[in-house]
Amino acid sequence: MSAGSLPEKPRRLARRVVYRSPWVNLYVDRVLFPGGRIIERHHLLDFEKEAVGAVVTDARGNVLLVQAYRYTTDTLEWEIPAGGIDAGETPLQAARREVEEETGYRVGECAYLFSYNPMNGISNKVFHVAHCRVGERIGSPDPNEIRSLRWAAPEEIRSMLRSGLLRDGFSLTALLWYGAILGS
Repeated sequence: MSAGSLPEKPRRLARRVVYRSPWVNLYVDRVLFPGGRIIERHHLLDFEKEAVGAVVTDARGNVLLVQAYRYTTDTLEWEIPAGGIDAGETPLQAARREVEEETGYRVGECAYLFSYNPMNGISNKVFHVAHCRVGERIGSPDPNEIRSLRWAAPEEIRSMLRSGLLRDGFSLTALLWYGAILGS
């Protein structure tokens, strides 16, 4: 293959479907890289839905956390409210919906903060992060998803980070970015 016919970025040459579902797909691709190397079995986790997490704060700067059941790690984890973005929703619309579903709170002002790829070597997953101001309490969280809620002051968040009580990657990234950039 001549240098002139090499792609400028990796190019899929073939795909084998290993598994498909409404939540995640697993493909094994044959990929040509710009230097001419071919990877015969490049695994790709494909997520059709993007996700959003919300850093929800009150007037004193406290952050709302949910304690979620995590079957995959056999744990209860403190996290920010988060979930998938449904078809036709913007990240901010999904953030509002997820906060309400997971905490029972409506939110007021919401601002888009950033997006990122948490596993860009093997996955196309996209996470978006929003900052929302808490509004009124209108209900309760789903007991099948959420065990409890907690308002944590910024110093408590820092303590939870140092002690390993906050372990969820989505929450870690959102809270560290929020604290570093917005100075909470």
